[in-house]
Amino acid sequence: MTAICVEALEKTYKNGVQALKGLSLSVQTGEVFTLLGENGAGKSTLINILTTYLRPTSGNARMLGKDLYKNAAEIRSEIACVAQRTSIDTHLSLTENMMFQSKLYKIPKAEATERMKALIVAFGLERYMKYPVSSYSGGVKRRLDIALNMMSNPKILFMDEPTVGMDIQSRLAMWNMMKKIRSDFGTTIFLTTHYLEEADQLSDSICIMKDGKEIIQGTPLALREYLRQDMLQISFATKGQAKEHTAILAQSLNIKKMEVRESQIVFNVDNGLMELERTNHFLLDNQIIFTGIGIVKPTLEDVFIRLTSNPAKEVG
Repeated sequence: MTAICVEALEKTYKNGVQALKGLSLSVQTGEVFTLLGENGAGKSTLINILTTYLRPTSGNARMLGKDLYKNAAEIRSEIACVAQRTSIDTHLSLTENMMFQSKLYKIPKAEATERMKALIVAFGLERYMKYPVSSYSGGVKRRLDIALNMMSNPKILFMDEPTVGMDIQSRLAMWNMMKKIRSDFGTTIFLTTHYLEEADQLSDSICIMKDGKEIIQGTPLALREYLRQDMLQISFATKGQAKEHTAILAQSLNIKKMEVRESQIVFNVDNGLMELERTNHFLLDNQIIFTGIGIVKPTLEDVFIRLTSNPAKEVG
């Protein structure tokens, strides 16, 4: 079943800026759907439309089988949005925050109490109940913020860059929480993130946007296979050595685009084994010192860069 269906959506602001230009996408029920795009791609505008804060200039959108504009009030009761800024009141306790949220959605007290207990356990918040909310770390506040939004038992949960600014341990904990929301509660998650690793790890489906339009949508595996090319990676002892040899390698091997990543040079090849042998011979014949060479598969980052960047200039 389709949870969200967007067709030819356009949005032009009063100042003339066109944020969405015929965008179409679909989100299936119970999946983690990730929206990727550079700043200015139109992600925030789309979320504001889907959460009923904005109306589009034209196009159609249906959510949970209902017209987003004709049934906006009904849809609002079935969705929740975890924004970049938490909605926690630090003057209230953990339980007071959660019960206050239930009152906003007019949930009966007995039902709200049972739901609160289940969410506290599910999100590992028991140990923090005796401490004031103002003393919580950023990661715990984010966890509580998601629990608050789950009090209404939403069918779709929008999460706008929920792990931004977190350390790796907090990010991993958040990933586990999102997986739990999908598996234990059956909630559809609409996620935006700048962390491509996060999208790759969590997503059932990904849509990459650019300039207000969708470029491609599919599973992480399908997106990685989109390039249909191997990549050759040459490793050096330092990033400086990698940079030092980029120009001569590009010119001698007739490679139009090479990228330096840390201490590696990476470039696309049509025939991985043939190019591996040719490049290896060139390095050895010219006494270029390197620490390793091998064929690697494109990552989601490679796909994102290829689809969202401007045409690259030649190296050399």
